[in-house]
Amino acid sequence: MSRLTDLIAQAKAKDAALGHELEREFKALSARRAFGLNYERHKPESVELPGRSVRKGDKVRVLPPRGSTVKGDKRLWKVLGFNGQGEVRQARLELIGGEPPEQQSASIADLIVVAEFKDYIYPGLVSTGKVERGGNKPFHTVINGENFHVLEALTFTHRGKIDAIYIDPPYNTGARDWKYNNDYVEGEDLYRHSKWLAMMERRLLIARHLLKPENSVLIVTIDEKEYLRLGLLIDQIFPDGRLQMVTSIINPRAGVARPDAFTRVEEYIFVLQIGHSKVEAAGLAGDEISEKNTSPIWFSLMRTGSESARYDRPNLFYPIWVTSEGLLHSVGEPLPLLQSKEEVDAPEVGLTAIWPLRPNGTENRWQLGADSLRNALSDGTAKLNTNGVRHTVNYLREAEKRRIAAGEIEVFGKDESGALILSHGEGSRRLTRPKTVWNSPGHDAGLFGSSLLRSFVGNRKFPFPKALYAVEDTLRFFLANKPSAAVLDFFAGSGTTAHAIMRLNRQDGGRRQCISVTNNEVAADEHKRLRDEALRPGDPLWEQWGICEHITKPRIKAAITGQTPEGEPIKGDYKFTDEFPMSEGFEENAEFFTLTYETPVAVSHNRAFARIAPLLWMRAGSEGRRIEALSHAGWEVSETYGLLTELDTAGPFANAVADAEGMRLAYIVTDDERRFQAIVRQLPSSVEPVRLYESYLTNFRFAMGR
Repeated sequence: MSRLTDLIAQAKAKDAALGHELEREFKALSARRAFGLNYERHKPESVELPGRSVRKGDKVRVLPPRGSTVKGDKRLWKVLGFNGQGEVRQARLELIGGEPPEQQSASIADLIVVAEFKDYIYPGLVSTGKVERGGNKPFHTVINGENFHVLEALTFTHRGKIDAIYIDPPYNTGARDWKYNNDYVEGEDLYRHSKWLAMMERRLLIARHLLKPENSVLIVTIDEKEYLRLGLLIDQIFPDGRLQMVTSIINPRAGVARPDAFTRVEEYIFVLQIGHSKVEAAGLAGDEISEKNTSPIWFSLMRTGSESARYDRPNLFYPIWVTSEGLLHSVGEPLPLLQSKEEVDAPEVGLTAIWPLRPNGTENRWQLGADSLRNALSDGTAKLNTNGVRHTVNYLREAEKRRIAAGEIEVFGKDESGALILSHGEGSRRLTRPKTVWNSPGHDAGLFGSSLLRSFVGNRKFPFPKALYAVEDTLRFFLANKPSAAVLDFFAGSGTTAHAIMRLNRQDGGRRQCISVTNNEVAADEHKRLRDEALRPGDPLWEQWGICEHITKPRIKAAITGQTPEGEPIKGDYKFTDEFPMSEGFEENAEFFTLTYETPVAVSHNRAFARIAPLLWMRAGSEGRRIEALSHAGWEVSETYGLLTELDTAGPFANAVADAEGMRLAYIVTDDERRFQAIVRQLPSSVEPVRLYESYLTNFRFAMGR
């Protein structure tokens, strides 16, 4: 039933004549269909919040007895108050919308809080763990929560900041692959398609506010069940975007059988480009064009992979000296293995040393010896690159020199620094924008989805994970020239998108970060087993089997560390674009969070700061130290943002903000707009001022997607 149908039914119950008049007008309007996608916009969804403590005024549902497999009472009750203490504490309840009014008492332990999507929320985050191997790189974040509510939380932290959204939503197969209002949507449900569309519309409406309007992309995968409706829905929500659909072969060997129909071997990828977004030239994993790739020509001088540490070849650890203008000065001599690089003096004042260091400070080695590098710099087969902050050195491998000799790579002279100007020769293979049908061996969902996932998490079951290299390829077309991109996946599932972003970062030294959002629901078969064992959602023994805890977090942690959840090195090698042992892991950081629901009173009185703090950190870029608690000094500054809580200390706060490099945000806690503006005038123009908690509360008072 749609929301209007529900309201008409309520009107009939109170005034039959009025109800019938409304129904007649509704039917007349329904008969005049507008051009485009028409479907029932069902009453807002609701989500159960296991583990959330019950508060006065909450909406709750009364759970069936432990061990019961019945659905139980689906009605919603309002908590009027409490009686008793401890385990025997009772809640006084009143049925919401009941005619006549109905009241009862129930044990707190038998209640579960319910949030309807028409309700305003005030979100927070609680950290549930982290893994750090990436030095000062930004953190990838994994958020366990209802994705609609997490999307609303991100309107505070990432409004207009997301470069790419990649989602793999439920395909609505009718095989218990998703829930609406806490019930599985069965194949025989007459409203199956409209429920799915209503669910997707609410989320895409919020996602629209997160994407960068000047240059971003939305990528959605789907199969034949909903691709027609999804295409129309995206087109209607994003009328200014440019929409294409790609056909991707994901199961070329066996396919997925359809009763009395053709066997399906493909799925579809909707690509919506916004603003100046463009498809970059790149290859597909496993294609011949990737195996005989003509790009890149230049390679990093720092060695990675096997035998890359300083102690493996001590004579290949030496400084490269650069002037303050970013120009090459000279190549230093190798250091004895036991000598610290801190003991090396610059040959002249003002020079900076480039060392072969990983982001976490680990000492690697160069590919060439000092004398060989001097010769390469002299003849133009090595070059210094600088972006004003970071210096890197590239060189030509012997294979590229042979291709120059063979004419496959053409030389067009030298640049101002003396480095060769090179281009692929006529007739050589070039990376191109692919066509709209992809048939790449690397996109096999069986080999590089399900089988690859088992390498990281063992025999933990997850249905139909995406092929890692398929996600990597798709994102590369839009992120190749965005090394600091922010990527969002709010149907994160097993965590493939975050894994693919880490691969892209390794290939070009990028600092891209991924926000992965998933809930912690258990699979349908596990749901029944756990119910039979007298467990409920919220119980630790139940929650350990949820998607986030059992699959997503372990997979991302294993990808970074190179170790399985049992602590064993991951077996096997990555394939295609970047081949190396999976046990090497990635030089990346990730933190895991659970979404919380706060009250506006607690927020405005600083009683929820510990749970708001991660949102402030995420808004500032999810990097560097997080300000976890209110400072006794009245202010505090970290690498990317500062927090002022005592306005009388505004002077030293403003000075600290001005002195800090990389400062992006200044949070100022005050209810006084005039004093806020006075403090803003003391801050550098490059620092964005944010008034707390007015900015936070206002953002969620005008909630998105409702």
